Amino acid sequence: MKRTLSSNERISHIGSTAIPSIWAKPIVDILVEIPKERNLLEYKVPIINNGYICMSKSENGLSFNKGYTEKGFAERVFHLHLRYAGNNNELYFRDYLIEHPDTAREYEKLKLKLWKKYEYNRDGYTNAKTEFVKQYTAKARALYENRY
Repeated sequence: MKRTLSSNERISHIGSTAIPSIWAKPIVDILVEIPKERNLLEYKVPIINNGYICMSKSENGLSFNKGYTEKGFAERVFHLHLRYAGNNNELYFRDYLIEHPDTAREYEKLKLKLWKKYEYNRDGYTNAKTEFVKQYTAKARALYENRY
């Protein structure tokens, strides 16, 4: 895997497990930014060959999961988000929550409230958090400007 992603711009730990002040499911979200001149699809097969499942594909990114089983989560679960450099709103959102613990706790409460409702509907769960995430990502982008 290291060789597959050796031409990246940046690898970052994102998602709730990157926020030390809140509870998180044991799922590690990883954002890999690649140079804009590379083709995202050249990474797909090598990542799949490393045990990941491609969950979604768009013109701007690929999303992979590893650690799901027929009986639920394995001991370790990873979500790998492959994007072009600069497509990294998650870094701003993460930093904002780390630096604003009250907002992080609001996010934690929202996630816990939505968890049972959308336990078997990952897309529904993600969509239900979207407004909160957009609101604070915009604040973070304004506050941190061109941090990344």
